[in-house]
Amino acid sequence: MEARSAVDDAALGREAWSVLDANRTGSATVPAPGLYPHQWSWDSAFVAIGLARWDTRRAAAELLSLLAGQWRTGMVPHIVFHPAHAEVYFPGPSVWRSQDHPAAPAGVLTSGLTQPPLHALAVRQVWRHAADRGEAAALVRRVYPMLAAQHDYLAGTRDLGGAGLAAIVHPWESGMDDSPVWDDPLEALPVVRYAYRREELPERHPDSHHDRYVWLALRYRDSGYDGTYLRRDHPFAVEDPMFNGIWLASCQALAELAPVAGADPRPHEEAAGRIRAALLERLWADGLFHALDLRGGRLIPVRTIGGFGPLLDPGLPSGVAAALTATLESARFMGAAGYPVPSCEIRAPQFDRSRYWRGPSWVNTNWLLRRAAAVHGRTELARQLTTATLRLVRQAGFRECFDPFDGSGRGGRDFSWSAALTLDLLADAAEP
Repeated sequence: MEARSAVDDAALGREAWSVLDANRTGSATVPAPGLYPHQWSWDSAFVAIGLARWDTRRAAAELLSLLAGQWRTGMVPHIVFHPAHAEVYFPGPSVWRSQDHPAAPAGVLTSGLTQPPLHALAVRQVWRHAADRGEAAALVRRVYPMLAAQHDYLAGTRDLGGAGLAAIVHPWESGMDDSPVWDDPLEALPVVRYAYRREELPERHPDSHHDRYVWLALRYRDSGYDGTYLRRDHPFAVEDPMFNGIWLASCQALAELAPVAGADPRPHEEAAGRIRAALLERLWADGLFHALDLRGGRLIPVRTIGGFGPLLDPGLPSGVAAALTATLESARFMGAAGYPVPSCEIRAPQFDRSRYWRGPSWVNTNWLLRRAAAVHGRTELARQLTTATLRLVRQAGFRECFDPFDGSGRGGRDFSWSAALTLDLLADAAEP
């Protein structure tokens, strides 16, 4: 790729800020206007990461707005609803009924599910890059107990397999909703067909999968969002390597932040060690980490971008990290894609370059893998991921996702995490 001038980078940065300003609603940033009119959990974490080098107060406000929806159980919900648009998005507050649960926050409408716990990593980014150290330290002291409670919830309520990993109980909790990883666990559920229809669903969800998504959510809601129900009766439970890789990295981030908050880092270091051991023992096979279907009792064979999540761990054994990197750079993923990284193995029968997490490339997972490459000293790989991702947004704009072969934009336009993480990648590209 030809070199880009600083003027080009400055213009791209201004465009990214314009998107973030347009998508801001109060103290929060919606993922995309119209399409996603509320605050999503890991979207806001990525937005805060992108803002961390530039605007500490806005990054802090983004995270605090989300954490205002945290339940007393420690669960951070995957959606915090904006009341003005409460029922514009389905499923909305009338489906989740968080206001009827005693552990939910008063006056804040939320979903009843969670998403990858990226938030400690976001706070660490703010802490590391803040010009005003006092302001950043105040943020750390304020949110540290909330983040510790989030981790306690995962360890205490979501270790459904009993081996130290958190299980997701719904595909929406993965952040990668339409991944083919969920096909087999969903196919094991009853066929459900509700009377509603949304025009965009058939191209995103095969057969009755979206109806099953809603059915799963309603079963969990009707249990009273009960942890015992999840352990004994809930029909969907999967140990996802991306979710747990992010959790491990967030444990390490909390260990780094603990002294700033006047806390002991050792419990977080020990938790990271337990998660690492369980990932290697339970999910590692054939050069990649695979999701484990706890109800089906087997590893899910399809290879997706989620299998690289544990590479975020700098303590991963060097041989495992090397094998993961080889798989990432192979013709299964980066080696055959013009615009990395495809979200599903290109050779897989489930691969579809146009269907959300079944093939397209995403700025957020590219950012995660760029970070993973950097923590393992893979400087050239990190540079390639930075350059290729910036090339995507220069060519197609701040789209939700991108065709991995021709780089054309897919999904929503003016997508917030694509804009925010572009700011972070531009800063990395400018550093020596």
